[in-house]
Amino acid sequence: MDRPNEAAASASLRIDKWLWFTRFFKSRSQATDAVAGGLVHVNDERVKPSREVRAGDRLVITRDEVRFEVLVNGIPQRRGPAAEAAAHYTETPQSLLLRERRREQARHAPPAPDGRPDKHARRALRDLRRG
Repeated sequence: MDRPNEAAASASLRIDKWLWFTRFFKSRSQATDAVAGGLVHVNDERVKPSREVRAGDRLVITRDEVRFEVLVNGIPQRRGPAAEAAAHYTETPQSLLLRERRREQARHAPPAPDGRPDKHARRALRDLRRG
């Protein structure tokens, strides 16, 4: 018979479920696709969605253009509120610093143009290129 403490000490969970439970992805299928697509690494190894995650593992998660590097603190029992989910991982200081720099650069970047330029804007661009 397993005692509850022994089961908790050796607890593990599939990586796709862990990512969904900890709210890195909105759906489990998105988490599965990300892992299968090579956007999630466990201890610097590309893994399959069925890979078991344990406390102490280091994950590198790429979502859109944002990269997270987290240490697994625990295994959640359910997909709960965000505050509860955040207790199961710790983001590394380097990851936090890089994300903050990227956010600051995006804030100072000029806004993207709205769609395709019209006739007058195309002429202005052409005149700029010609000098």
